[in-house]
Amino acid sequence: MLPCSASVSVGKSTPKPSADKPATVVAEKLAATTGQRKPHIACPEGLVGKAGSTTRCKLTADDGSTLGVSATVSSVDGDRINFDVTADDTASPAAN
Repeated sequence: MLPCSASVSVGKSTPKPSADKPATVVAEKLAATTGQRKPHIACPEGLVGKAGSTTRCKLTADDGSTLGVSATVSSVDGDRINFDVTADDTASPAAN
């Protein structure tokens, strides 16, 4: 899967969106990049607004297989966090 970039705006002096915000933006960007519908993405923690900060998310496909996705902060501009999204090369099969 090709890497993509995204950004999130938050209204705090030290930007740190909740885990839901990066998950939503990652899902939207992956859908736009692949031309498929939005996948289910879950991120266990928020993304700290500091360049180089990373959070790991999990994409769950309709068939139950999962794929790891990393969101890494590339820059911060005021309350806007810009991040790059990279999916793992290999998916894990669905649990039986």
